[in-house]
Amino acid sequence: MNNSKKTDIRGGLRLQHWKVIAVGLMLYDAAAIAFSYFIGLWLRFDFRYTDIPSEYLHSYARFIPIYIVASIVFFSYMRMYRGIWRFAGFHELLRYTASSLIASTAHGILITVLIRRMPFSYYIVGAVLQMILVAGMRFSYRFYTQVLVKKDTHTEQSPAKKVMIIGAGAAGRTVVRELQQSDKTNLVPCCFIDDNDNKWGRYIEGVPVAGGREDIPGFVEKYGVEEIYFCIPTASAAEKREILNICSETGCRLLSLPGIYQLANEEVLVSRLKSVAVDDLLGREPIKVDMQEIFQYLKGKTILVTGGGGSIGSELCRQIAGHEPKQLIIFDIYENNAYEIEQELRRKYQNLNLVVLIGSVRDSRRINQVFETYRPDIVYHAAAHKHVPLMEHSPNEAIKNNVIGTYKTAYAALMHGTQRFVLISTDKAVNPTNIMGASKRLCEMVIQSMDAISKSGRTDLLPFVHAHKDKVINGQTARDPMDHKAAGWEEKPSEKGIRSELKIESVKNKDRTGTQFVAVRFGNVLGSNGSVIPLFKKEIEAGGPVCVTHKEITRYFMSIPEAVGLVLQAGTYAWGGEIFVLDMGEPVKIDTLARNLIRLSGLKPDEDIKIEYTGLRPGEKLYEEKLMAEEGLKKTDNELIYIGKPVPFDVEEFLKQLEELAEASYENNADIVKMVEKIVPTFHPAGENPKG
Repeated sequence: MNNSKKTDIRGGLRLQHWKVIAVGLMLYDAAAIAFSYFIGLWLRFDFRYTDIPSEYLHSYARFIPIYIVASIVFFSYMRMYRGIWRFAGFHELLRYTASSLIASTAHGILITVLIRRMPFSYYIVGAVLQMILVAGMRFSYRFYTQVLVKKDTHTEQSPAKKVMIIGAGAAGRTVVRELQQSDKTNLVPCCFIDDNDNKWGRYIEGVPVAGGREDIPGFVEKYGVEEIYFCIPTASAAEKREILNICSETGCRLLSLPGIYQLANEEVLVSRLKSVAVDDLLGREPIKVDMQEIFQYLKGKTILVTGGGGSIGSELCRQIAGHEPKQLIIFDIYENNAYEIEQELRRKYQNLNLVVLIGSVRDSRRINQVFETYRPDIVYHAAAHKHVPLMEHSPNEAIKNNVIGTYKTAYAALMHGTQRFVLISTDKAVNPTNIMGASKRLCEMVIQSMDAISKSGRTDLLPFVHAHKDKVINGQTARDPMDHKAAGWEEKPSEKGIRSELKIESVKNKDRTGTQFVAVRFGNVLGSNGSVIPLFKKEIEAGGPVCVTHKEITRYFMSIPEAVGLVLQAGTYAWGGEIFVLDMGEPVKIDTLARNLIRLSGLKPDEDIKIEYTGLRPGEKLYEEKLMAEEGLKKTDNELIYIGKPVPFDVEEFLKQLEELAEASYENNADIVKMVEKIVPTFHPAGENPKG
């Protein structure tokens, strides 16, 4: 409660404990002040009371009551009776010292001017002794609670855990101080580790700086360390990875200070330490995007996010919501996911114009209704089936949801004047060996085709793709409700048999009209739905084994915020037809990832937790690629974001094949994988795909 008074169970008022302590301190200060100046006078006359002249005693007796009252009032103003003494530190000591000096100076001036000049020792000894007694009482309580009481507490409890602090800087010192002050933890800092050899052999808060990073294993064994705190918020990703890799070999529990912003916000607390995540060991600097540029681009726009309840889609919604869109529309088939992100955004952004809609991107009528009603300026298309093994067993569903769903959404965007359409793709689309990857490559081809159609205006080439065959009503074929003419498009006649002159290319033209379609391709996202990390954690919590498909399997990794930052940046760079690619650094072995995760849990791989190699799953390959060889790379203003050169293909032929593929998928054709092979030349299925 914030009230200064509390009501007890009998309905009366109960004085708070700190106020009782404050009254006691006032009485103590009164006695300490009177005693201090009397000692100053007594000392001047060789501790002989009878030798003190009566005029000095009379002056002391007249002035000291006035000074005591004035000092207590002044000390109250300086908050000397409101401190929590168990946490008293340098700032409190400075305030107490300054208060005593001011009060003593005033005492000397006033007694001299108003009453008489006193002996020199009276002023000096009285002031010094007053300062010592006033501050000493307060800091003696801290000494008692932090040294004697904590020592007894550790004796009664289980043996204290030894903690090693990585980083003998400001953050490390603050963490040590908090550990030493807290009587609720059973943690004792035993040593610092720092690469600055000028600090070795010296002490911070009574804790020795033992050595550098190479000495970590030796000092863990010497001191019996059980936990290691990484407290270097300014460390680069590479430095952090190297140090944490050494720490992970010790079997100690690892905690890390999140970042340098903790120092700026004075939030360097043990409670802010987090368990070291696997992405801390990836050794790559996080991707940085120009948030100001993104802010200007998103502000005032109506934005649609399909699959907005998923891991990538929901993070997109969070970041978009913070950039003042005119309206944010979340579209998802899964109501639970959509409800969760809706509640989160409404709590955090109360002025956000938020619309949450349930529906499937496979439903032409529903998609068309959404675009007709809300007219989004920007679309981020994150809706997709992404689980490789599941799609291998249901290839037709991968085509329906990923390919046809993308086509229908892009089709609606084109017809309703959307400015930009951004597809979320994957590195599995490069030389795919599984139907999920092949379906995402088809999605990229859909986007490139749509961009070519948008540039040329050849909407007559767009096929009518829907779930069921055309119905015959009154002798006439009922066409798809997303008819070109119904949407106000002029169809341009094309000569039968003549190849379309459409080109798959990126044209940087500020005067260009029509929808700009782009794709964003990145690797595995740490922490996303379907990521290997949550699965490994569950297996470790269950006591193992941790299942890795192959000892040599490697993947590119990035965090969810990085992935979303790339997607948003792509929206600002887009001119149409591009495939944006993130430079994700070096790929990481999944086996190494699993072993690091086991060590970060304080366990030993192959001893405490076994690792089993289960073999590659259907459609899985040992490594992923970011680009096909023929695509090449072109730099952008962001040195970690590249543009793949578009791969040319016959758009008219592709759109005809797409129509046939859609019809086959809705008929659950058993040969759907073979049909995809013919359309995507780089698709080479790994093993026999199940039918259906």
